[in-house]
Amino acid sequence: MAERLAQTTVEQLAEWDKQYFLHPTTSPKAHVEQGPKLIFSDGDGIYVNDVNGNEYIDGISMLWNVNLGHGQQELAEAAKEQMAKLAFSSSFVSYSNEPAIRLAEKLASLAPGDLNAVFYTSGGSESNDTAFKLARFYWRMKGKPEKTKIIALERSYHGVTIAAQTATNVPAFHQFSGSKIPGIFHARPHRVDCERGEAHEHGCGCIRDLIEREGADTIAAVILEPVQGSGGVYIPPDGYLEAVRQLCDEHNILMIADEVICGFGRTGKMFGVENWGVVPDLMTIAKGITSGYAQLGGVLIRQHIRDALVQYEDVLAHGFTYSGHPTACAVGLKNIEILERDNLIDHVRKMEQELKKGFRYLEDRHSIVTKTRAIGLLAGFELYADRDSETPFDPSVKAGLTFVEECFKRKLILRALRANEGYNIIAVSPPLTISEEEMEEMIHIMDDALQAFKKNL
Repeated sequence: MAERLAQTTVEQLAEWDKQYFLHPTTSPKAHVEQGPKLIFSDGDGIYVNDVNGNEYIDGISMLWNVNLGHGQQELAEAAKEQMAKLAFSSSFVSYSNEPAIRLAEKLASLAPGDLNAVFYTSGGSESNDTAFKLARFYWRMKGKPEKTKIIALERSYHGVTIAAQTATNVPAFHQFSGSKIPGIFHARPHRVDCERGEAHEHGCGCIRDLIEREGADTIAAVILEPVQGSGGVYIPPDGYLEAVRQLCDEHNILMIADEVICGFGRTGKMFGVENWGVVPDLMTIAKGITSGYAQLGGVLIRQHIRDALVQYEDVLAHGFTYSGHPTACAVGLKNIEILERDNLIDHVRKMEQELKKGFRYLEDRHSIVTKTRAIGLLAGFELYADRDSETPFDPSVKAGLTFVEECFKRKLILRALRANEGYNIIAVSPPLTISEEEMEEMIHIMDDALQAFKKNL
């Protein structure tokens, strides 16, 4: 437990926060009026503490990324050791460093199929922007410069840089600041028969429909999350990813898998696509690669794309200051070592069953809980006024946000998704290291919070 700071110090921090820190994905007006909801100080496993000495369960791994939990000393030591040797070096003009090289080789050995090369970034948004650029550049190298368009899915979330935010289809993000670029389209998701061509109708809005409308010779890539995260924790129906893979092959279009949330054990496999045996052409990664202990992302590339790109004689005019950051790569290597050494992916599959058991318990006790879903420790459920008729709560109730606040009062941090659109989806994605006892504690808090929510309706 962190030592409690002097109250005057806490108050000063809160004032400085309001004055000097413009927070992401936060209401600026509410923040200035109310100050920070929490000022974190330290953590251990699934638990985090604030500067007032309060302990919370991190039920969402902060931003789906603290896979190995908080206070992981081995990751801290890996960063310290690398910083003491070489904290930073450039990867421009063919400079390199040992951790970046070793991590690239490790990623190639872990990734499905022949995803055998990596372009490093600092995070998920940069990874998806990079994937779009590389897909377009690849087709230019292949003599098809007209193939520039990108198809994403409705409800998708791919980041907040301009191209990635255009591909994102969560309205609050998609529409922010008018920062859209042309040539990115959104298809209706998870329409298996349509993508197979078995029940396809013109104008239905599926990927196949958009390909026919725009012309396959203009489309560079289709991007999708194996499991949609911020859009609602939607697990695809059986056969969907396979159908999209086949569709892309049929029309000579690249398939990009956004593994930013799904990767590195979150779904009970090293990568989400492995649940369906699919190999994408490009695979974007971030978050869980370092469990959030350092900023790192990347784009994994299939061999034939790599072989085409390395024929380019001029400078590849794309890159980030922190591409191949040695400290971040050292942390990534240690993170993967711990995942493998401690058999955490097997553990995730066991905890998935415990979480599903807990969800069934909540459904039995609370008629407002429905549509529970989990793959690994990427999970969620929904709140309905009447689940049998799927009657939603009146928007004025703000059911999802209210329930999450009841959990927060009981020292459990969860997240309500798409609340601004009237949905009441609750995301549950604790660190992969969670124990059975800790899972029971989390379910007990949700049970108690649901009781309080219903009482206060």
